[in-house]
Amino acid sequence: MQHEIKQRHALLDEKGHLIEPGYTKGLLMDYDRSAIKAGALRIKEWDYYLITKEDEFAVALTVADNSYMGLDSISLIDFKEGWEQTTSPMLIMTLGKRNLPSGSDKGDITANGKNYFIHFKHNGDHRILSFKMDKFKEGKAIEGEIRLENIEQDSMVIATPFKEKKTAFYYNQKIVGMPATGKVEFDGKVYDFEEGKSFGLLDWGRGVWTYDNTWYWGAAHGILDGHRFGWNIGYGFGDTSAASENMLFYDGVAHKLGRLSFNIPKTPDNKDDYMSPWTFTSDDGRFEMDFKPVLDRASNTDFKVLCSDQHQVFGHFSGTATLDDGTVLEVKDFFGFAEKVRNKW
Repeated sequence: MQHEIKQRHALLDEKGHLIEPGYTKGLLMDYDRSAIKAGALRIKEWDYYLITKEDEFAVALTVADNSYMGLDSISLIDFKEGWEQTTSPMLIMTLGKRNLPSGSDKGDITANGKNYFIHFKHNGDHRILSFKMDKFKEGKAIEGEIRLENIEQDSMVIATPFKEKKTAFYYNQKIVGMPATGKVEFDGKVYDFEEGKSFGLLDWGRGVWTYDNTWYWGAAHGILDGHRFGWNIGYGFGDTSAASENMLFYDGVAHKLGRLSFNIPKTPDNKDDYMSPWTFTSDDGRFEMDFKPVLDRASNTDFKVLCSDQHQVFGHFSGTATLDDGTVLEVKDFFGFAEKVRNKW
C-alpha cells in the first residue's frame, strides 16, 4: 500500500526531518530551504527540462545549485543522425546564491555566464525556455526558445527520506507531457518543435542527498491513439517504502503504479550493456515493456571524491500499460528514455 499525501503542510519539521513521506499528484507540501538542518554543502536543487519532437530530436536544459557547485547545461540530441552534444559550464560554491524558486509553478530562473545564458520564465498559462551559448560544439553557437503550455494535469510528486540520515530527503516533481512549440538553431540547421508532435517534461528537485547513490529513471510522452499519454518510472535511492514514483498519465490524469524493475542486459564480462534491448517488469503487472535503444547519452566524470557515471538511453518502448480502471493500453514503438546514474556527490 502506497501512502498518498492529501493535505497541504510544510515539507520539514523543526528538526529538518520529512513530516510525511509519500506521494501526491501536485506540489502540495511547501519547500523552505531555510528549514533544512543538514550541512550547507549537502543541499541540492535543480530544474531540468527535456523537450522532444517524437523520435527525431530533443533539447535538454538544466540549471542547478548543488551548494559546492552550480551547473548550467544545454544538450542537443539528434536521434536520426545519432549524435548528441552536452555542454555544461560549472560554478564553484554557489551555496544557494542562485535563488532557485521554492516551487515549480512560479518564480523565474536566470543563469548567465561567459558567452551563454539560460532563462526559464513563467507567464501564467505557459512557460518560456530561452537559451544561447556561443561556443556550444566545435566553436559553433546554439540558441533557441521553447514554449511549454501549463495545461491542467496531474504530476508525480514524491517526498523520499533516507534511512541512514534523518536530515536527508528528496522532494521531487515530474511534470510529463507539456505541449511544446519552438525552434532551436545550431550549425545552420533549424530544429522545429512542431505543435502536436512535441512535448516537454520538467524534473524539479530539491533536497539533501547522502554521498553515494545510484538511481534509475525513465519517462516518455506523446500521443497514443489520439490521447495524450506518458509515464514516469524510477527507483534506486532513499527509503521508498512509503511510495514509489511510478505513474502513468492519460489525458492529464495520473494512474499510480506499484514497483518496477529496469532489466538492463549484461555483457559477457558482466557490465551493463546499455545498447542491447532492455525489459521492464512490474510487481502488479501494470507496466510490462520491451525497450529498443537508439542512443546512449553517456558521461563519466571521476574526480575521485566526486564521481558521476551517467547513461541516459533513448529508444522505443513496446508492451502494455494498465490504467487504474483496468483498461489495458497497447504500446508500440513509443519513444522515451531510461537511465542509470551513479553519483558520489
